[in-house]
Amino acid sequence: MTQQAPNRETGPAPVDPAGPETLPPIRLEQVDYAVGDHTILHHVDLTVTRGEIFAVMGRSGLGKTTLLRLMMGLIRPQRGRVLVYGEDLARLQDAELERVRLKMGFIFQGAALFDSLTVGENVAIGLVEHHLVPKDEVAERVRHFLELVEVTEAERLRPAELSGGMRKRVGIARALAMEPEIILYDEPTAGLDPISASAVDSLIKGLRDRLGVTSVIVSHDVASLRRVCDRAALLHDARFLAVGSMAELEVGGDPGVVQFLAGNHEGPLTEWAHEAKG
Repeated sequence: MTQQAPNRETGPAPVDPAGPETLPPIRLEQVDYAVGDHTILHHVDLTVTRGEIFAVMGRSGLGKTTLLRLMMGLIRPQRGRVLVYGEDLARLQDAELERVRLKMGFIFQGAALFDSLTVGENVAIGLVEHHLVPKDEVAERVRHFLELVEVTEAERLRPAELSGGMRKRVGIARALAMEPEIILYDEPTAGLDPISASAVDSLIKGLRDRLGVTSVIVSHDVASLRRVCDRAALLHDARFLAVGSMAELEVGGDPGVVQFLAGNHEGPLTEWAHEAKG
């Protein structure tokens, strides 16, 4: 069940003779990342397949968002490779990295909308900044994606006038307007009531089914991930304890995974945390 990648030294990105369309959207090979003496990730391997909804679970502050930042090329690993469609992000020049990033959308935990702009202007901001469509087509593109996430009535409102669930949807619409092939979600249901969280989950699954996007979610919302993800991994102590479907993880036998999914206070995850503090 747990994935293992070959221990390769950093080198040229792999070349697939059939073309880049056969390469996985995201692949991490033996990735290490640390801040000072604090190891956040150690020898992490991961392959996310096309059209998959993959989740990274774990307790707060243990490196889940760091993984997303690595996948976006916002930070670089000290060792190993982060590949997007076979391209090693650490070896790309700024212009090449920007080209790859345009294939990716990032949904921030708090939606990160600009309060001074209307909802429509927020959704349009990437289109305008990157000149992706003619000016006379921007409004039509904005309305299309607001309709896709079912918040068309909010186009002229300010973010402060929206509920938490609606702000999440607007953040997703802004990412979708760039027509990404990969969407990275940072705690998409954080702070939402159960009904709004379920609605966001349905939206994430619906976008995958309709648009074929590949999704990576970081979250500790187990109930949400049971509804939405195809596979998940539990990150703890700088590594993945296990990788598989939620059903596989629940019967896989790793005591740390069992503790996390059950939400038990007592168990190896909290024992390790106490030992680390000691």
